[in-house]
Amino acid sequence: MAERIAIGLIGCGFFAQNHMHAWTDLAPEGADLVAVCDIDPAKANAAAEKFGARAYTDASEMLGREKLGLVDIATGQATHLPMVELALSHRVPTIVQKPFGQDMAEVRRMVELSRATGTFLAVHENFRFQLPQLKINEIIRSGAIGTPTWARISFRTGYDIYTGQPYLARQARFVLIDLGVHVLDVARFHLGEVEHLTAELQRRNPDAIGEDTATMLLRHTSGAVSMVECTYGSRRIPDSFPETLVEIEGDKGAIITRIGSRLEVTSNGRMEEIDADPAVLPWAERPWHVAQDSVLRTNREMLQAVQQGRPAATSAEDNARTFALVEAAYLKGQVRPLA
Repeated sequence: MAERIAIGLIGCGFFAQNHMHAWTDLAPEGADLVAVCDIDPAKANAAAEKFGARAYTDASEMLGREKLGLVDIATGQATHLPMVELALSHRVPTIVQKPFGQDMAEVRRMVELSRATGTFLAVHENFRFQLPQLKINEIIRSGAIGTPTWARISFRTGYDIYTGQPYLARQARFVLIDLGVHVLDVARFHLGEVEHLTAELQRRNPDAIGEDTATMLLRHTSGAVSMVECTYGSRRIPDSFPETLVEIEGDKGAIITRIGSRLEVTSNGRMEEIDADPAVLPWAERPWHVAQDSVLRTNREMLQAVQQGRPAATSAEDNARTFALVEAAYLKGQVRPLA
């Protein structure tokens, strides 16, 4: 029997609903969502009633009263550092939503706290856990396309993200923090660490304060080169939202993704099509189902890591290397990961 882990969630907003559904689905594997917290009493009470948990409006009170084995922080990025500091002061294993912090200084602080307290800390970076990306990584590791040498990883959309998240247009740091961190992590996941990055940032939406488009060129330590793109300013039809489209070439073949989570895999001169579209979970809906399925897979990885006493795949130290790429893109130059 898997060890049972009592879970408390901080932040009961829009995306956190996916987290709560996922923890509920993982109950047979040892997850017990026992407490939820939000500064808005209505949100906290609604979540508690829906998911059978106890409601709190003060995270400190929740951590003081509950005997938690894991806390899931699903709040805005400005609150990540104080929430992580609070959770780690109680020595509770902690997951924090992406982006890890507001800047590299905050990220370093949280990594140092995790090291100093010896407490599990991971980032809910879910793009690498999307089924198409997992399939791609499996194919790469199988050797079917040989050694990857070139890639293009692209998230280009014109989907109106401003109506549902109007605060994004007011962020001085915009698309790299909100979206670029995801696609850069996918590049690391498939091609390994990065030794140099160059970037061109654009503000194509005159109503946005920060950049809404980033085009980056990465040189990986393996010698592979990748182009990583993200934008909310695309006007193409069909729009691929919310999919990340990937092209990877190796010395024996290639992988290309098509809209609809379809993979075209060429290996030794033969091409095979693979359907990597996940099943739509009972609480999910198209076209969000790929992302919603990845939340379940991410949460499962976090749960198993805590149960097994090991770092998560997207541990604090691992995600700090992704965040270093975001910082490098803003600096448009040298990658400076954690020492």
